[in-house]
Amino acid sequence: MSARETRSGTAPRQRPGAAPRAAAGVDARQDGASDAGTPEAPEVLDLRLLPVAVGCWSGAALGVAGGPTAVRWIGTAAVVVVLFVVVAPRCRRPRRPGHRVSATVALAVLVLALALLDASAQRALRTGGLLGTALREGATATVTGRVVDPPVPMDARWSDGEPDRRYTVSVRWVESRGRRSGAAASVVVVAPGDVPPGSIVRVTGRLTRTDVTDSTVATLAARSAAELVTPPAWPDRAAERVRAATRGIAQRLPADAGALLVGMALGDSSGVPDDLSEAMRTAGLTHLIAVSGSHFALIGAIAAAAAAACRLPVALRAGVVLLTGAALLVLVGPQPSVLRAAVTGVVGLLGLLSGRPARAPAALATTVTALLLTDPWLAFQIGFALSVVATAAIVVLGGAWVRVWSPRLGRPLAAAVAAPLAAQLACAPVLLVLRPSVGTYALLANLAAAPAVPPATVLGLLTAVVAPWSPHAALLLAQLAGAACWWVAAVARVAAAAPGAQLAWAPGAGGIVAMAGVSAAVGALVLSARRRRHRRAPPRVPA
Repeated sequence: MSARETRSGTAPRQRPGAAPRAAAGVDARQDGASDAGTPEAPEVLDLRLLPVAVGCWSGAALGVAGGPTAVRWIGTAAVVVVLFVVVAPRCRRPRRPGHRVSATVALAVLVLALALLDASAQRALRTGGLLGTALREGATATVTGRVVDPPVPMDARWSDGEPDRRYTVSVRWVESRGRRSGAAASVVVVAPGDVPPGSIVRVTGRLTRTDVTDSTVATLAARSAAELVTPPAWPDRAAERVRAATRGIAQRLPADAGALLVGMALGDSSGVPDDLSEAMRTAGLTHLIAVSGSHFALIGAIAAAAAAACRLPVALRAGVVLLTGAALLVLVGPQPSVLRAAVTGVVGLLGLLSGRPARAPAALATTVTALLLTDPWLAFQIGFALSVVATAAIVVLGGAWVRVWSPRLGRPLAAAVAAPLAAQLACAPVLLVLRPSVGTYALLANLAAAPAVPPATVLGLLTAVVAPWSPHAALLLAQLAGAACWWVAAVARVAAAAPGAQLAWAPGAGGIVAMAGVSAAVGALVLSARRRRHRRAPPRVPA
């Protein structure tokens, strides 16, 4: 192996005459050993872009939350560090072996400074102009923009008794005190009446500033319903038609099965009753009914397994995954959060299917960096963090677990089991931000529910596709999917009702770090079992 290959982290060239090594995650040997009986050396993960993604995340957070003075000081310090790391080593002769590490650090700091300036500029842009003036004065304004998510009913209502609904509008124009100006921000509208997602509406109300880390700049409270300016485009209408037809079919199933059918297929948890939602949360199964990176990665993994069973080449497998992700995106609805989840999930899975799974972390880090530069407020969104860590776990930990379990479970079932377990293990520290407690039986519940997830998801998606055209066929598919959904709900309720189902955990950063250590230990324990099995296995004797 050359020094250049060692530093770059690429796999060594094979010896002449050696059997070709299959790509991990695609065609790897199920027993994990070579023909000579020696275990395959694991491919070194390409983590060189991890510091860049961390730097971008830090810069975006500082640029959004920090004031102008903090931005100037941190930006200046970042430039100084880059100059010190890049220029200083060039003045020394000879060049030291660690210059590649210095280049990685310099790139990470440079991206941090870029994200810092980008976030600061976007913050000034969206809170400036006429909208910013109306915000500072707390004035009444009229906004015109696109509805980006389905309205959610609220308990609040005005004197006429009509309930309010809450939805987000991407503002294009704002009018206040006789003036009209363009805008580039989003506001949360609380108003009576329903509006279809994707439509252009015009609504008047009083503006109230939101927290600086919120992805929306204000809340607009309106006394009258929004005026429909332009109806939704055909993709939004098609998605809403599919969702409505699927909800109608699901209502004909038993309560738990019908509620979970829509959630597991389309990520719509609005129909899940409160008691079942709490049971799913306690059992650590909420990721099954949320549109996250793991949701897209799981469905993509099922599609990839089906393509592999048909012996399609790797390029066609990647195409199947992309088409499946695009179809799910249309069914769920192209909301911003769904788009981000689709990107993180599909990119991570394609890294595995490329035949070079070691490069999947680099692909994911690049995607995270690009998304944060586009929308710096993602740095504060728990949903985005869950999508990223779940996808990373599926790529890194899930792939290794598949190789461990494939000899006994078969590759498709091993992939279906490993994906949710890896996602749950990685998301546990992040979930502590929402609630400082841990589901004692979360891993066991995920293991018990995992075999039902593929049929529930696939049959649920088929139900959604067929429902607008053939209700009778859709009902038959829904009944089959409902049986799997019932099992998931039963697992959640049993796990939540078991003694000691909820374990209090230390709040704050210390608790998060401790949980991260526990998750890492569990993952390492499973992987060490594979190494022990290889050491115990007797070498094969060539025929």
